[in-house]
Amino acid sequence: MSANARQVTVQILDKEYRVACQPQEEKDLFEAARYLNNKMQEIRDRGRVIGIDRIAVMAALNLAHDLLQCQAGNVQDSESVNTKIRQLRSRVENAINKSRQMEL
Repeated sequence: MSANARQVTVQILDKEYRVACQPQEEKDLFEAARYLNNKMQEIRDRGRVIGIDRIAVMAALNLAHDLLQCQAGNVQDSESVNTKIRQLRSRVENAINKSRQMEL
């Protein structure tokens, strides 16, 4: 644990967990714990998965799936932006070349 880190308590499915956290990351940790708690409650409330360890694994799998989809979307967005930049660059270069030809 880092010198600045301190122990904070988060609650997930009615259980308390102590976690080391930097003071500036505390808000994000509580938000993440709240999000995880909600996901685990959704899984538990559906009644198909029994046992906190199985609920936790299912929640982790769902969150990992969401993360991978988000990352794939970012890659596609990045490729789309790069394509548009190349197209704009080509148009600008063509316009500059036409302008130079007109000056001659």
